[in-house]
Amino acid sequence: MDIVSGTDLTWETLDLHTAQPFGIARWTHSVYPRTIVTLDRDGVQGRGEAAPNAFYGETGGTVEAVLPLLTDALEDPWDWDGLGARLAARMPQGHPSVKCALEMAAVEWCATSVGLPVWRLLGLSPSPLPQSSYTVSIADLPDMRRQAREAVAGGHTILKVKLGTERDEAILEALREEVPHVRLRVDANAAWSRARARRLLGVLEAARVELVEQPLAAGDLDGHAELRARSGVPIVADESLHHVSDVVQLARAFDGVNLKLAKLGGPLQALRALRIAREHHLTVMMGCMIESSLGISAAAHLAGLCDWADLDGALLLADDPFSGLEWEAGSLNQPTAPGWGVTRR
Repeated sequence: MDIVSGTDLTWETLDLHTAQPFGIARWTHSVYPRTIVTLDRDGVQGRGEAAPNAFYGETGGTVEAVLPLLTDALEDPWDWDGLGARLAARMPQGHPSVKCALEMAAVEWCATSVGLPVWRLLGLSPSPLPQSSYTVSIADLPDMRRQAREAVAGGHTILKVKLGTERDEAILEALREEVPHVRLRVDANAAWSRARARRLLGVLEAARVELVEQPLAAGDLDGHAELRARSGVPIVADESLHHVSDVVQLARAFDGVNLKLAKLGGPLQALRALRIAREHHLTVMMGCMIESSLGISAAAHLAGLCDWADLDGALLLADDPFSGLEWEAGSLNQPTAPGWGVTRR
């Protein structure tokens, strides 16, 4: 799509394609519209990515509709509190990926202007990042076996398996047979009933599953609390977490939370959520949507503070428009170049 301009703020929507269809319990897609926002001022650029998700009320169309109303939102890139207040005033509900893109652009502009990577600008320690999982998406059983086999051959030793089908037991059994020594995580994407989840607890434990993400519906905190009391496998919130303010109430029902910049409204919001999670003794995963290396790099700048990482979104793409992320044996290296540390191809 053509680049759209609003003063020194421009944006461009790209259709990113996965290398193969990517299936979860709710849907299977191969094309993901992502909007790249650029703040270009005084010879310095700051960039952000809007990765909308219909589950959180956004589409590529809503992103394009909202951005023209926000061309003056970054009048002072250093005023991060002011930016948050302006976005909250104009968009009190929803549009988290738009907020994320603008916050990313402001933060990178500031970091680039002083020649620092974002994590250094934020005063974070140069910590090694947790090894990332690699996703095996829902498909027929031979294809899921192939995905797992190829991921391990590519150096990945942690797999996150998408479940939420009537054949979940068979999937776990097949993958444990195919790749018996990998660390295995499960993501049900809110697809199980309480009864189904209870029945699967023994299966998860027998398969040596490391954690299970969002087994029940997003609003079912009582069900998750009950399940956690029965489970020997940690229960991690994803779809139940929409806003920073949700973290406190989730602590009574979950062992951990999956933080995604695109659903929380940006890196500064994710950092707030992370610190609240720690105060409430929750383990923390840094996660992602299907995103380019720009969005993944922004998450990587915070991942050193986390227990787990799930940052494979760009690895699943056939046409990542950015380069610069460094992977080694399934782990991302902490970015060291100024800003987000990636460049446009």
